[in-house]
Amino acid sequence: METIPAKTILQKNKTSEWFGNDYNMNLYRGCCHGCIYCDSRSECYRIDNFDEVRAKENALVILRDELRRKVRSGVIGTGAMCDPYNPFEEKEMLTRHSLELISAYNFGITVITKSPLITRDIDLYKEISEHSPVLCKMTITTADDELCKLIEPKVAVSSERFEALAKMSENGLFTGITLMPVLPFINDTEDNIRKIVRTAHQCGVRCIYPFFGMTLRANQREYYFSRLDMLFPGLSDKYRKYYGERYECVSPNAKKLWNVFSNECDRFGIFYNMKDIISSYKQGYGDLQLSFFD
Repeated sequence: METIPAKTILQKNKTSEWFGNDYNMNLYRGCCHGCIYCDSRSECYRIDNFDEVRAKENALVILRDELRRKVRSGVIGTGAMCDPYNPFEEKEMLTRHSLELISAYNFGITVITKSPLITRDIDLYKEISEHSPVLCKMTITTADDELCKLIEPKVAVSSERFEALAKMSENGLFTGITLMPVLPFINDTEDNIRKIVRTAHQCGVRCIYPFFGMTLRANQREYYFSRLDMLFPGLSDKYRKYYGERYECVSPNAKKLWNVFSNECDRFGIFYNMKDIISSYKQGYGDLQLSFFD
């Protein structure tokens, strides 16, 4: 596959408030899932040809050198800007080999994906969990596979993602869901939220972190509206009238959705506050393994 130059793989986080990540890691650039709402397509990220996946040159060599220079271990997050289990990963195995390095240097890992391919690496996530925190998350926005095919056209449908979560939970891994974005006037229904939480519980999911809305920035806004015109004629005009040029488009149903969501999570013992999520998946690993110094 095509590659792009890279000087670093690990980016240091200023805080650990986002799922307790000390570092971000991206081995690939771009995404071919075709999700109509993806904020990573926004102009501010400067990703040319966003829908084309490219690997970073010498990614594993760079990662190994960066890991071995750290005095203490921390938690590495991956999947925020591009899916580490894109279709090319099955052959390239950059993510799998990075997990081997992460384990060897006693770091923890949190991952976000939409691909059941993550189950291929259950053995490595279990290995890492023996010494460091592990949190494996799936992004799921709708419980309806048919709607999923419309808004996330080139990725595994939601039911397949739930099956992957169940398999990972059965193997003793701490699993979660990023329930975002919840698209105004599309999947922002109480029934959808209730079904996601209940199915998550059936699959052994331990935490769900939601956002009952979406973001629209330069470039992505135009892309999203063009897809709405194709899939849901007239809906882009409703967005323009309701939100104008706003960056953050919170669902008009957000308050009701939050009440349904939090009540369902409380009922099933699923964590949904970020502080609770972080403390839960890191529980038992000790302060030394959760901090680092350059």
